[in-house]
Amino acid sequence: MIDILQSIIPTTLFFSAPLIFTALGGVFSERSGVVNIGLEGLMVMGAFVGIVFNLTFADVLGAWTPWVSILVATIVGALFSIIHAVASISFRADQVVSGVAINFLALGLGVFLTKQWYGKGQTDMVSQPFYTKSIKGLSDIPVIGPMFFDGIYLTSYLAIIVAFIAWFVLYKTPFGLRLRAVGEHPMAADTNGINVYKMRYIAVIISGALGGLGGSVFALTIVDNFSHSTIVGQGFMALAAVIFGKWHPLGAMGAALFFGFAQSLSVVSASIPFLQGVPPIFLLIAPYVLTILALAGFIGRAEAPAANGDPYIKGGR
Repeated sequence: MIDILQSIIPTTLFFSAPLIFTALGGVFSERSGVVNIGLEGLMVMGAFVGIVFNLTFADVLGAWTPWVSILVATIVGALFSIIHAVASISFRADQVVSGVAINFLALGLGVFLTKQWYGKGQTDMVSQPFYTKSIKGLSDIPVIGPMFFDGIYLTSYLAIIVAFIAWFVLYKTPFGLRLRAVGEHPMAADTNGINVYKMRYIAVIISGALGGLGGSVFALTIVDNFSHSTIVGQGFMALAAVIFGKWHPLGAMGAALFFGFAQSLSVVSASIPFLQGVPPIFLLIAPYVLTILALAGFIGRAEAPAANGDPYIKGGR
């Protein structure tokens, strides 16, 4: 049993990290009252920028390349999300339609530039991806050491740390209180001197930054290149984690870990006796099936922020 856990837990953390980052972005956006269907597109943009930057500057930055790459992807994701913010907040466009447009725009732009710059449908493989690390001392702890501290990506720990920071910001700071107020009752927040538009812009930009971060982490830990099929549903899985986690940072992290576990099944199935006879196709579709089942079972009990999806008109209803 311990051997099985030692193979499942690191793989689950590995697959969960990009989902955690992106889901946290969704929490910020939707807590402010802006639906962000564009998480998939933000991940695509983050993956594209992370890979291209890595390929371009690997010789200059050396071992620091993947870390600088995800930082640049975070910044570009934040800038890219401004499109969604302008459309849905300033112009009061349908937020779902705007998010879908972001998804199409990011994928189209990424694939077009890849073909222009690399002359084919995918980039080269990066030479400086993230590598697994073993934490000295902690990895020697009996039982839990090999599970949590041996052969682990540091980005997995970063994702969990960011989840707790997001919880602290949303629930323990004045900024978080204002942001949640804007998502629950924007008119009351406005009456109390809170700039609804500003708070929503900030939330959507944070969402873009975390979505770009999630996409770049996915690309630089799991696939190591960019093509039209690099991000295929992970953004929607992160959106499902937001709903499954009841719009709470730690809940979203837990849901992302659950979906990461589902993704890991196809990788670790060879080492788990009762999964060895399961056809591979069933294990590959397991994350999506479990996503649907999770939402079907919990969506009725999950209450979204009251003003989620409603554009705010100052002085109106």
